Amino acid sequence: MARTVWDSSVGKKTVMAVSGLIMLMYLVAHMIGNLKIFFGPGEFNHYAHWLRTVGEPFMHYEWTLWLIRVVLVVAVVAHAVSAYQLSRRGTKARPSKYVHRKARTSYATRTMRWGGIILGLFIVWHILDLTTGTVHSGGFQEGRPYQNVVDTFSTWYGNVVYLVAMLAVGLHIRHGFWSAAQTLGAGSRTRDRALKTVADILALLLTAGFIAVPVGVMTGVVS
Repeated sequence: MARTVWDSSVGKKTVMAVSGLIMLMYLVAHMIGNLKIFFGPGEFNHYAHWLRTVGEPFMHYEWTLWLIRVVLVVAVVAHAVSAYQLSRRGTKARPSKYVHRKARTSYATRTMRWGGIILGLFIVWHILDLTTGTVHSGGFQEGRPYQNVVDTFSTWYGNVVYLVAMLAVGLHIRHGFWSAAQTLGAGSRTRDRALKTVADILALLLTAGFIAVPVGVMTGVVS
């Protein structure tokens, strides 16, 4: 039955919707955690340490964090594969391009594909920069995320990469949240306006919240 559901377009759209909502919940929690940087290095570094000890002593050190990472990797892969396969299926269904573009198609809708690619590349860079320290500038300091974040956003390219990615996040959420609601049956004529408003607010708050960190470093508020 699972294979039958997966092979259908509706099944793939459902997988995209559920995996997208999982990632959205993570983004909200991640943004709130990031904003702790404005309370100083002690608060931020303590928060990073706490993430590794959540669930102790029942869970071993970092087990909860790794469980979250595994769930996120599965969600990202499922989302990307579903999106790719749906795109291929749509291309095969209409091999010739439309003569006229659909009227009233939003910018976010038209850039969902490229936005997803940008975010995929950003995730790889972000992990190599602030998790493994492989491409980190200024000397990666294990267990001192506050200092590592300040190092990253003290470089022009670190700011450019992050700001572009966060704008892509905002556009992706703006369209993706409403689309997920439609797929999961939450949309209706009476609720569409409210869902679009919620999508706009979520996109704006998350974009502003994430961008606040590099802006804080650039302006000297975080140093």
